[in-house]
Amino acid sequence: MQAILLQHTPQPEQTVAQAAKLCYSASGVAAIAEKLTPEGTAAFLKKLLDMGHHSAFEHASFTFAIEGVSRTLTHQLVRHRLASYSQQSQRYVAQRDFPYITPPSLADRPELRERFQTVLGALGEAYTALLDAGIPAEDARYLLPNACETKIVVTMNARELLHFFRLRCCNRAQWEIHDLADSMLAEAKRMAPTLFGSAGPGCIHGPCPEGKMTCGKIEEVRKKYKAR
Repeated sequence: MQAILLQHTPQPEQTVAQAAKLCYSASGVAAIAEKLTPEGTAAFLKKLLDMGHHSAFEHASFTFAIEGVSRTLTHQLVRHRLASYSQQSQRYVAQRDFPYITPPSLADRPELRERFQTVLGALGEAYTALLDAGIPAEDARYLLPNACETKIVVTMNARELLHFFRLRCCNRAQWEIHDLADSMLAEAKRMAPTLFGSAGPGCIHGPCPEGKMTCGKIEEVRKKYKAR
């Protein structure tokens, strides 16, 4: 799996700070920018985060190239509606000998892993046979499984990313999208350490939002994300 930060709003933290300060200032953006220091920007953003005033965070966007993931993952990812997506098409891109993602739960179950691989191999052969017989790829793809590897580009603003991390960094999130969320968080935090300095699952700032379905590891989770 790869989550590569392709592009982002230039100086995302300064952009958010200027937009937010404009709401409370009689001055224009240029005057606000002149007074902003790195230390002042960081302190102001932390205040906004603590107060829950996140609307200005929407002015900073981040574009990720995501590869080596399954269709199972992307079907979950696109449920985050406040985002833009461009995914590799199975209609136009032939999937002969398609790579696929094997769940880690099969790692120590060799007999089941072999059965899993055999079924996927048979699907690949049937798919190729349809293509060779002149069946359009858009119809042959009906055979392709959720395990099939895919690539996708996604753009989210900082507010939506915080929401995404709150849900998908949770231990109860499906393992693959959890791993993706952790990778995206590392990239986002590298570029905007204050905006995403306290990002992570919902339990790191309060009680577990999963209630009775909690993983029961709240202290371990808080240590993991606060140490980053």
